[in-house]
Amino acid sequence: MSNPVPPDRAPDKPWRSEGAPSPDPAPPPKKKMPGGWGGLVLTALIVYLIANLVLSFFNDGDEPTISYTEFSKQVDSGNVTKIYSKGDAIQGQLKKEQPRPDGDKGKYTKFTTQRPAFADDKLWDDLTEHKVTVTAEPVVQERSFLSNLLISLAPMLLLVVLWIFIARRMSAGMGGGGGMLGRKTPPKPVELEPGAKRTTFEDVAGIDEVEGELNDVVDFLKNPGAYRAMGAKMPRGVLLAGPPGTGKTLLARAVAGEAGVPFFSASASEFIEMIVGVGASRVRELFTEARKVAPSIIFIDEIDTIGRARGGGSGMGGHDEREQTLNQILTEMDGFSGAEGVIVLAATNRADILDPALTRPGRFDRVVNVSPPDRGGREAILRIHTRPIPLADDVDLAQVARTTPGMTGAELANLANEAALIAVKRKQRTVTQSDLSEAMEKVQLGAERPLVMPEDERRRTAYHESGHALLGMLQPGADPVRKITIVPRGRALGVTLSTPDSDKYAYTEEYLRGRIIGALGGMAAEHVVYGVVTTGAENDLEQVTNIARGMVARWGMSERVGRLSALPNDAQQAYGLAAAPQTLDTIDGEMRRIVDECYESACRQLRDHRDQLDALSAALLENETLEEAEAYRIAGITRLTKGS
Repeated sequence: MSNPVPPDRAPDKPWRSEGAPSPDPAPPPKKKMPGGWGGLVLTALIVYLIANLVLSFFNDGDEPTISYTEFSKQVDSGNVTKIYSKGDAIQGQLKKEQPRPDGDKGKYTKFTTQRPAFADDKLWDDLTEHKVTVTAEPVVQERSFLSNLLISLAPMLLLVVLWIFIARRMSAGMGGGGGMLGRKTPPKPVELEPGAKRTTFEDVAGIDEVEGELNDVVDFLKNPGAYRAMGAKMPRGVLLAGPPGTGKTLLARAVAGEAGVPFFSASASEFIEMIVGVGASRVRELFTEARKVAPSIIFIDEIDTIGRARGGGSGMGGHDEREQTLNQILTEMDGFSGAEGVIVLAATNRADILDPALTRPGRFDRVVNVSPPDRGGREAILRIHTRPIPLADDVDLAQVARTTPGMTGAELANLANEAALIAVKRKQRTVTQSDLSEAMEKVQLGAERPLVMPEDERRRTAYHESGHALLGMLQPGADPVRKITIVPRGRALGVTLSTPDSDKYAYTEEYLRGRIIGALGGMAAEHVVYGVVTTGAENDLEQVTNIARGMVARWGMSERVGRLSALPNDAQQAYGLAAAPQTLDTIDGEMRRIVDECYESACRQLRDHRDQLDALSAALLENETLEEAEAYRIAGITRLTKGS
């Protein structure tokens, strides 16, 4: 077994590794001069010429050029201390500084002048008479070529250093030390804290049938020799398909932890960049790293991001970045010999849109469906997520599991956490059943809103929710009413919560009609009591429409449409494009017929049980919230336990 290492991720690698051994230190890659040497030489030449021009400008302006007449006056006055002559050009220095003769502000002591060729004055005699020193070196020393070269190179060197610094920062920001597609030195592994352990099947609950399928993968990774001796090959890829939050990622980590092999995980979207080719390069790198430490597991989450069926104008073309990344994954999986000990796990909640090349035998040739847990699974999941939470003696996790049908593992984990947060706010030492109930209401119904409603609107809301609840109690086989409240939660002014006693996997036409009647109960109650219809039934009508459309167009519960599926699952998006116009008209007519019959039944039942409706409404106005037992008692109805 390899050394346990927690998930580790380098800045330039889009995947995380867990349980991989420490990588050997690799020598840093040789770095090239950013921009090339040609550009550097050209820049140096330009800087050198500009620097020389600037230096020559300053050299010319150090001492003024005076007239020969002014020079003669200064000699006659004895103010010249020494001169240097080269031909007719004379440089000199005064004893006392004089104002500049050119009208500029300031004074000068060093000067230059030019002796006219026609001058026949006795310059030497005058200089000797006034004891002027005639030197053999220039009074104003000019810089040598070497000095000018060094001075001109200084800004160039500064520019080169700045250039390299910026190039390195840009290169590092775009994904590598040697360029946008380069790699950095592999990071050092992070050791697990003392006592920490990896995820195993003990941390997974509620999906025992999935564990059974994945146990084959674990056994192959532990005992590959037995499979080779029998000539058996393990699937190269296993696709975990299921709704969000069902524990697909947790399952993949548990497989790696149970087998004790390195685990590399990444989201498919992290491979894709704007520059074409980066995703394919990262895929090659990931598979190379996994082969180095085989046996190992590669896990790619949300693979439908890059694994969508190709063609049909879904991308920019045949060579866009997404398709190149997908092609590289297909190529890498084809390259497996079956005995390398590298298994690819992938997760998606849209298995129906994956490319057929991805799910054919030899790639992801085993599809494992991960469904939401049943009641026993929900109880086991709650026990796992409440391990670190101190529970009171009155907590009944089995009862919580019964009232949370359809919840996934992630939602149950959130439920347990919300209950713990509520207990902390109440300054309790343990989490009670009341905390769990309030957390469930917050998760399922939404948070309470401090909304003050007018009395007439509050009364209308009470009748609306009483209509939902009463019809739910009267319908045979309907889901039991768990709670009624007129406290505003989320976007609703009131809520009636109904959940089944046991999980349902198939629904009869009678049950679905009862669902429609119950959903229309709020509108029917307002119509029976007030003779008006308000906007409060918007969400109810959306539920009614979806159920009626499914009954008519998908589940064969209409004689006129017949036993066929006239609309696909995503009929809301493709409505009007999946069937002939006559069929769509028939579907529309049948939907209206079913909903109208259910609405008439709802109004008739509420009129026949008007006393019970008034009693529920009055109790809601007084208490605002009614629990299950109290609601059935006030309505005078015995709770039925027979399933539909």
